[in-house]
Amino acid sequence: MAGRISQQFIDDLLSRVDIVSLIDQRVHLKKAGKNYQACCPFHNEKTPSFTVSPDKQFYHCFGCGAHGNAIGFLMEYERFDFVEAVEELAAMVGVEVEREESGHSNTNSAYQNQAKSRDLYELMTQVNRFYQYQLRHNPRKEMVIDYLKGRGLSGEIVKEFGIGYSPDEWDSVAKQFGRSTATSDQLLRCGMLIENEKKHRYDRFRDRLMFPIRDRRGRHIGFGGRVLGEGTPKYLNSPETDIFHKGRELYGFYEVRQKHKHIDQILVVEGYMDVVSLAQFGVDYAVASLGTSTTSEQLQMLFRATNRVICCYDGDRAGRDAAWRALQNALPQLRDGIEMQFMFLPDGEDPDTLVRQIAKEGFEQRLHQAQPLSEFMFSKLSNEIDTRTDAGKSHLANEARTLITQVQAGFYQDMLKTTLARWLRWDEQRIERFFSEPKQARKNTAPSVKLTPMRRAIAIVLQYPQAALSAPNMHFLKALPLKGSDLLVELIEQIQQKTDITTAQLLERWRDRPEAAALNKMASFDLEGDELIGINGYTQELNDILASFVEQLLQQRYDQLLHKSQQPGVHLTRKEKLEMSKLVLELKQDGKPG
Repeated sequence: MAGRISQQFIDDLLSRVDIVSLIDQRVHLKKAGKNYQACCPFHNEKTPSFTVSPDKQFYHCFGCGAHGNAIGFLMEYERFDFVEAVEELAAMVGVEVEREESGHSNTNSAYQNQAKSRDLYELMTQVNRFYQYQLRHNPRKEMVIDYLKGRGLSGEIVKEFGIGYSPDEWDSVAKQFGRSTATSDQLLRCGMLIENEKKHRYDRFRDRLMFPIRDRRGRHIGFGGRVLGEGTPKYLNSPETDIFHKGRELYGFYEVRQKHKHIDQILVVEGYMDVVSLAQFGVDYAVASLGTSTTSEQLQMLFRATNRVICCYDGDRAGRDAAWRALQNALPQLRDGIEMQFMFLPDGEDPDTLVRQIAKEGFEQRLHQAQPLSEFMFSKLSNEIDTRTDAGKSHLANEARTLITQVQAGFYQDMLKTTLARWLRWDEQRIERFFSEPKQARKNTAPSVKLTPMRRAIAIVLQYPQAALSAPNMHFLKALPLKGSDLLVELIEQIQQKTDITTAQLLERWRDRPEAAALNKMASFDLEGDELIGINGYTQELNDILASFVEQLLQQRYDQLLHKSQQPGVHLTRKEKLEMSKLVLELKQDGKPG
């Protein structure tokens, strides 16, 4: 197993990555003074409170308190773990991740868990290769291939999606990969085996067409298995595992990203075969939700990848209910420039059968006629509410307001208000009065912390590391009963050992330590006067604070000697008397002894 990623490599990586460019690829930033701003991607807001500092290589949201460096942003935004985020950044700048030699006892549990997950990804890849081999060599291969041909799928499209076949045996995967207890346990962990009450283990998938599910990085995380005949269930999916969370993933999303550098639109369908059949006919921008409706996390993935999302559902009651749940999940995440539409299929049809009847041109013509979100929302509400009566109109207004107020994007909210006014035949003033509520000042959810001199000193060295380069040896601080003195000393030492260290690099060294959360908050404190004070001003302020700590130490020692000299029958030694005299002189230079 490879060792831990070296600290030197992480420092070098963060120095190569521009956090402004990294975030701007995912969240549109606008210049605001020397920093950049946007509406926060981690909570809904109308006024930008998300700030990115190119100098500090650090982001912070004054609304929800989110903060961090480039690694932290990928972990939060893309839901990568630490190692995945580092590997992603390394790939962006074209370097190989450097790791230390393994075998050290200090390898932490988080890293060990990440390594175990990588073992599961590799095991799932091997299982998929086994299924693909079975598709070509199993005694039942002719029957399986005839089925695929009957569905109109070519060998090229089968290969592109990595489709395979699980043999009609109880233990083909168990025998092939689970010879050792450790590997058998891994197969159980990733959902490929089932253990019964007698502790016997057997294959989850048998005699099924196998669709490998890949995450956005292309790693195999699960499978969907389809029966070849009339058996039940028609589709059998991998269960939730350490590496597969169906609400966070979309079947075919990786393949769409590989096909298109810029994704104009994404079509969301319900089945694996729908995605593959559509791709066979040239509609190569479809993905499948892994449940009955599209989740909030899946919608986040979609809205980050494209500006147009079309959700395709059956036209029956179940399909429209699934579409309604998708709409409700989408409302809080809508942003200006995003288009969301709904397409409902004719009775008895699914995307697979429909595209084979009307080909790509006919299918895409139906896509162009998809219902906009606003049209679907109000048609759904009006079908359930009698708007011919005043009571019905009131009911519609209140139901619509509950939905519309979830939308944070200004354009979308205004458009939905206008549509509601048209449905109710209200004028603009009346609709605004209906929605108006006493405005509350936006709360900064980041806790307010009083900046004591120690905290201010720590905040300065975090935000302006160069201010600490001229600081003297401060080990004496540990003798003071000041909370944070050890922390400040270590920060100054780290800065003086790496004189070009940035805020992002400095914070990264504390990621796994108990002080990390507090340091991240102090790195986000508004020190005020950045433009006026500058690095020289903060260097002087830091030196002044450190000097006040020296004075406190001198005063503390003077008080100790004074107290000793006042004890009955106790006399100071000649050395202590001399020390006390020097302390009096030194304290008089700065003030007067207590």
